Amino acid sequence: MEKRTLTPSGIQISLLGLGCWSFGGQEGDYWGPHDDREAAEIVARALACGINYFDTAEGYNEGRSEEALGRALKGRRAAAIIGTKVSPQHTEPATLRQHCEASLRRLGTDVIDIYMVHWPITEYPVADAFGTLTDLRREGKIRAIGISNFGPLQMQEALATGAAIEINQLGYSLLHRAIEFEILPACRRHGIGVAVYMPLMQGLLTGRWRNADEIPLTRRRTRHFSSSRPGTRHGEPGAEAETFTALNGIAALVDRLGMPMADLALAWVAAQPGVTTVIAGTRTVAQLEESRRGIGQSLTPETLAELDRLTQPVKEKLGANADLWQSGPDSRIR
Repeated sequence: MEKRTLTPSGIQISLLGLGCWSFGGQEGDYWGPHDDREAAEIVARALACGINYFDTAEGYNEGRSEEALGRALKGRRAAAIIGTKVSPQHTEPATLRQHCEASLRRLGTDVIDIYMVHWPITEYPVADAFGTLTDLRREGKIRAIGISNFGPLQMQEALATGAAIEINQLGYSLLHRAIEFEILPACRRHGIGVAVYMPLMQGLLTGRWRNADEIPLTRRRTRHFSSSRPGTRHGEPGAEAETFTALNGIAALVDRLGMPMADLALAWVAAQPGVTTVIAGTRTVAQLEESRRGIGQSLTPETLAELDRLTQPVKEKLGANADLWQSGPDSRIR
């Protein structure tokens, strides 16, 4: 598995990362129940394949994801790179330290490799938060500072504190290309790596559904869908026609190429300049193998150009707002 390097820490991170949100899941959690045996099998197989990056957050399943990942990595910790995230409402300096220590305990480790602020900070001084993260790095509690869902203005504000920010975790896929307008170029200018989440757009890019009504309610909340649909909060008309026209075009392309749609979608993201790692959520070893196969595919310039053409109308309709769930005036990503 290809590794890409973060700076200045020198951490080498696998091109395919393992999304661990489902770990520790119970009945009623977003991804449903998931037991330790499954998590241990997935982690063992990932490490055997050269996948070393495991992504979690304190907010995933109320900390149970971190706990389950820590148990799965017992005896294997040295081979892994752990990324976890602190919620922005926990970034007041004293509270931030407490939450970092709590994540360390749940993960069963002495150091977090990549510690990220999950969403932009709005309630506390940004300088104080990143000053504390810099102190935690100096003290050896964390190895690298990261951010998640930060737009260009928010990145600039964080960088102005003097903190060494090494990675920005962002939603990015064939159907969600907003970061291409400003955020991805800004990351490249500042030497900040990009960790991609939702590369399959919560299953839309697997070819599983052909119209909006077939999709589970919880996956119909993004700005792709009309605000008239239950659960949405963006107030926009959506881009349903453009989304399903693109999906039909991609389906025809994968038929010609003879490869699964998910493979094509993962290979496309991995091929984009500036991408450091692609985080694929994984509930089973079989899903892990499918993601590994997709990341390993190489696409021709002609195929990349065709995918760009097919999804350009979705990109234009949704625009530069990288917040999948909230409209421009209310976007949390600026």
